[in-house]
Amino acid sequence: MGIIKRQGIQNTVISYAGVIIGYINTVLLLPRILDEELVGLTRLLLTIAVLYAQFSALGFANAGVKFFPYFRDKANQHNNFLVFFLGIPLVGFLAISLLFFLFRDVIINYYIKESPLIINYYYYIIPLGFFTLLFNLFNAYLTSLYKTVVPSFIQDFFLRISITLTILGYSWGLYNFEVFLLLFVVANCSTALCLLVYITWLKQLFIRPELTALKEKPLKSMVRYGLFALLGNISSTIIISIDTMMIGHYLGLGEVGIYTTAAYIASVILIPGRSLYKIALPQIADFWKTENTVALAKLYKQVTRMNLVIGCLLFIGIWANIENMFALLPPQYSQGRYVILFLGLARLFDLATGINGHILITSYRYRSDLILNILLSVLTIFSNLLFIPAYGIEGAALATMLSYVLINLLRLILVWFWFRMQPFDKTSLQIISLAAVSYLAGVALPYLFNTPVDIAIRSALITLIYGAGILFLNLAPELTKKLQSMLLNNK
Repeated sequence: MGIIKRQGIQNTVISYAGVIIGYINTVLLLPRILDEELVGLTRLLLTIAVLYAQFSALGFANAGVKFFPYFRDKANQHNNFLVFFLGIPLVGFLAISLLFFLFRDVIINYYIKESPLIINYYYYIIPLGFFTLLFNLFNAYLTSLYKTVVPSFIQDFFLRISITLTILGYSWGLYNFEVFLLLFVVANCSTALCLLVYITWLKQLFIRPELTALKEKPLKSMVRYGLFALLGNISSTIIISIDTMMIGHYLGLGEVGIYTTAAYIASVILIPGRSLYKIALPQIADFWKTENTVALAKLYKQVTRMNLVIGCLLFIGIWANIENMFALLPPQYSQGRYVILFLGLARLFDLATGINGHILITSYRYRSDLILNILLSVLTIFSNLLFIPAYGIEGAALATMLSYVLINLLRLILVWFWFRMQPFDKTSLQIISLAAVSYLAGVALPYLFNTPVDIAIRSALITLIYGAGILFLNLAPELTKKLQSMLLNNK
């Protein structure tokens, strides 16, 4: 757990620094500089590019993390792993690109009524998809090498600073929207190139095609696993992104802009989990390889407890400051209030159920997670078809929440049924109870002076009550020990 805690905390610090910048970009700058339709355009382009990359990857990002322990040998250039790991997805990208050209009219007709603006920038999706694919593959490779801090810095900090500069340049009149969008695409593509430079600097870029090094490696198992992971990843991506894509079809880019801005605020809750998962995933794969289920069960509880502690604080902090959030946004964004609530609850439940999905996808039962994802992607599509026309963007958020709750409940049950592991104990209820008390104290505070002051004092009160309770009751021993260590080292 040592490397997980150390890099997890480093990743979390980087992520939250990125969140501050992302908040400035998403909440303070973009809605005031661009109208909501143009904000929606940037978000929809990125959403489609993510789906493009997932189809192209053929599941190899997951397969690489699971099977890299069988290839790991730096002296032998990791048995030519990287050539195989990158080569198959690049073939997949060419195939998906061909389909992207062939079905252009179908895609355009889907959006032409409510979101015609996206048609003008249709081909921007191709470079975005390609470099998103490369970033995901390089990130998976570095995760397998237990090198997660620099990728986090590039994705969560460097990219967002680049976007900030791009937005400011447009707001100062240095260029028009066409140039702004081009620079926005370049900034998003640059992250993959940064990881390539980092891998080269680590002297881990082994791309000489020597097929003899692969003869005794589990290639067939890796390909088979990758194909199952592909379907699972596509299903997961549908669950995550279909709401944005369908809002663009039914309601238009303006509603996409409002929805995705609210979704970004709620997504802050997931940051501690993402930071821990980056380094926990390869260790889970190693535990399965060595059949160390005792250590895996311990890791399951530790990661879940840390996620729940931080996730609850973030959720109550956001919802206690919901009026302040919308005071900082243009008036039309206030319709995203319950989007934040539903998506916030979905993210919190996803965080609270721990690493159950990662345990399933790296185990010999990985096919079950595929089946769950396929069933739930179908549920997500149909629930969005029903809820978006009836309830607008709030319906999309409700559909997402139901999908997240159901998939994680089923995963939780299966991990317990097959492996006799579950992540909760009495501290889980104590954490939730403490969060409820802290929230009530926060909302009981009257409005203070102005919005920034009110946010600062209200958030400080909630954090003080919640943090004191966590430390006094010792509800998060891992975080308490780390804090004590930091305090002792500073003396």
